[in-house]
This record gives sequence, structure tokens and C-alpha cells, in this order.
Amino acid sequence: MNDYASRAAHVSEPHPHAGRRAALACMAALAVALGVGRFAFTPLLPLMLHGGSLDLRQGGWLASLNYAGYFVGAVTCVALRFAPARIVRAGLVATVLLTFAMGITQQFWIWAVVRFVAGAVSAWTFVFASQWGLRRLAQLGAHEWGGVIYTGPGFGIIATGLFVSAAGGLGARAGWIGFGLISALLAVVVWAPFGEDMRALAPRSGASASASAAPEGRASRRADAFWLVLLYGVPGFGYIITATFLPVIARHALPGSAWPDLFWPMLGAALIAGALLAARLPLHWDNRLMLAGSYVLQAVGIALGIVWPNAAGFSFGSVLIGLPFTAITLFAMREARLLRGEHAAALMGYATASYGIGQIAGPLVAAPLAASTGSFSPSLWLAAGVLVVGALGLVWRVWLARGSQTPAR
Repeated sequence: MNDYASRAAHVSEPHPHAGRRAALACMAALAVALGVGRFAFTPLLPLMLHGGSLDLRQGGWLASLNYAGYFVGAVTCVALRFAPARIVRAGLVATVLLTFAMGITQQFWIWAVVRFVAGAVSAWTFVFASQWGLRRLAQLGAHEWGGVIYTGPGFGIIATGLFVSAAGGLGARAGWIGFGLISALLAVVVWAPFGEDMRALAPRSGASASASAAPEGRASRRADAFWLVLLYGVPGFGYIITATFLPVIARHALPGSAWPDLFWPMLGAALIAGALLAARLPLHWDNRLMLAGSYVLQAVGIALGIVWPNAAGFSFGSVLIGLPFTAITLFAMREARLLRGEHAAALMGYATASYGIGQIAGPLVAAPLAASTGSFSPSLWLAAGVLVVGALGLVWRVWLARGSQTPAR
């Protein structure tokens, strides 16, 4: 039985809405740090290309620099010794300033620096908002709110996509400044919850289970942690080509159509639904098997856009890519907490870094390949194949664990 399902021990009676308040605060933080800080670039990229401020190769470089920053941020999470809530607050402020910076300059080298730093800030905010939020929900015995945290990027994606669709005629500069204003408003709204004193609640009874495991259990957990980090990088590469270039791919396949502006918001809506559904799945189900199923769903979604390059294919593909998008994150972060308990931040950081490596590689492979072949199809097939291989790797790990009767599973 998964010990992660145990409920928290309380030293004081929390406010009945404390779980919801914490989850919504984390949701808004991720909407800003990821939905805007990272993914606003996707719907704005066609406008930046159309305005002549950069070409496709430069767009690929900006995307990869953002993911490189995400990788550096994830790795350096281990060295950050500040309180998680303080890091989240700093991340919100930095994201607002960096988003404004994209709109007030037109120089590529400044954009490159800003996108790199924004990636690092996104990683810090993501890891420590996840740690703060999941720990608080565990202490409150409110695990059912965990999925709400990871709907944040979905709301950000929907908002940025619809905003660009409605106000795209104003240009990319106005888009960046508008997103900066929205981010500032959200940061103000959620500022207070991240100032609440976490010491009012005691750690849950099973929080340190991994530290007291038997020696043979520790060896197995170390192996599980290694493979979690390695295989969590797979969806980073698998989804990012589509996530970065979806509006560009759709506009090329459906010239003159209004549909391309809607596929990105569709992905965001599916992301929200997937995160909420994932939180309702039984906590004793193996996170690795749920990750494997999520990888396969994304692979099918990518393939649909290749074999069925019309409005229906892109619509269904966007939904299948979006449904497991942050459900993957929820399952992986739960697995990290299962393996490391209250000391999971380092493992979360390493896993996020692995994800970042995949994201760095994706645009660097896709943009040159698309430029040389005149099509994104080869890159998309590669992404789908990598996801399938990753799913097989996760199933293999579960098979080995069950064959050796791994403890605590």
C-alpha cells in the first residue's frame, strides 16, 4: 500500500477551507510562472515571426534558451535554502518584471537573456510551489485538492491563447505588456497565502518513511529515484516540439482558417480537466504506470496531428496532449514524495532538470529539421516515438519491482 495515502496528524484544527486556499494559491502561482512566464511565448511566436522581429531559427533559440534556464533553475533548487513560500513570492515578482521586459525591447540578445532567466525563475517557482502546496495539503489531509495546483498552467495557457486570438492585431509587444499586467494582478491576489506560517501544522506521520526504510529498501528506492529522474525527461522532449510550434504548424496546415488560434486554448482546457481527473484516481495506484499511460496518450495526440492534418485532427490531438500534460507532473511529484518524504525537494529538482534537458533538445532538433525538410512531421514522429519508449521503460521498472517484491509498493 502506498504510504502517501496516509492522512496528516494535526496539532491544531485548521480552517475548513485551508486546503482549498492553499491549492488555489499554488494554482495561480503556476499560472503566472508557467502559463505566462514560459508558455505565453507559444501563442505570441507567430506574431513575432509575422512582425519580422525574428525568424524561425531565432524563435527556436529563444525557446531552447528558456528551457535551458529551466534546467539551470531546476538543478540549483538543491542549493536554495530559503523558505519555499519566500521563493514563490520572489518568483512571482521576477516573472512580472521579465514579462514586461519582453514587451519594452526589440533586441534579440536582450530577449535571449530574459527568456533564459524566465526559465530559471519558472523552475524555482514550480518546484517550491509544488513542495509547499503538496506538503500543506498532506498536513491538512486534503489530498483531493492536489490536482487543482497543477491546473494553473492550463488556465495560463487558455488565457494567453484567447488573449492573443482576441487582441493579436495589436501585435506581440502589446501582448507581452498585457500578460505582464495580468501576472501582476494575480501576484497581488495570492501574495497573502504564501505568507501564512507553516509551523502551525505538524508533519504527517508517514512523512519520513523513506528515511527509516530498511537497507535493502533504501537501495531499491535509490534505483527508483534514478529511473524517475531519467524517464521524467522523456515527456520534456516528447511534448515540447508540439507545445512550442503548435500555432505555427497549424497555421501552415490551415492557412486562412480561424482554427489555429483555438488549438492552444484547447490544449489548456484539456490540461485542466486532466489535472482534476488525475487527482481523483486512487492514491494506491502505481504512479509509474499512470505516467506510462500518460506518455502513450501524448504520443497518440502528436500522431493525430501528423496523419490527420485538419481541424479535427489538431483538435483531438490537442486534447490528448493536454489531458496528461500536468497529470504527468502530479504523478511524478507524488512519486518523489513517496521516495523522499519531506526531503523531496532535491529529487523534485533533479526530475525537473531532466525534464528541462528534454525541452532544451526539442526545439533545437525541430526547428533545423523543419527548415531543412520543409515539414515538422519528422520531428513530431520522433517525439511520439520517444514517448512510447519512455512508457515502455516505466512499465519495465514496475515489472522488475513486482518481480523482486519491492517493499512499500
